[in-house]
Amino acid sequence: QVQLVESGGGLVQAGGSLRLSCAASGSIFSINAMGWYRQAPGKQRELVAAITSGGSTNYADSVKGRFTISRDNAKNTVCLQMNSLKPEDTAVYYCNADLVALPDGYLEVWGQGTLVTVSS
Repeated sequence: QVQLVESGGGLVQAGGSLRLSCAASGSIFSINAMGWYRQAPGKQRELVAAITSGGSTNYADSVKGRFTISRDNAKNTVCLQMNSLKPEDTAVYYCNADLVALPDGYLEVWGQGTLVTVSS
């Protein structure tokens, strides 16, 4: 069984910062990519940021210049540093990983979600 465990969500004032962390555990052979998605009430889940095992990144236009994604391949972790937070960033943030598990093979795994609330 492979699990993603997220931490770091909470309540912050607009303009503040939060750092989300996600750790993958279980029988993992390799991780191709990890990323963060978010879902606000009544809206579709959207990609916030993603990073490949090689370090390539991509970001949603709405967070470029404010959020930074990073990973530690040796520890199977990914972090999202969120700066200059805005009320519209309020959402449940989900960690995602595309990985190869043993003995299952290729899997897409989701974390349980962590709530980020930005007050004005």
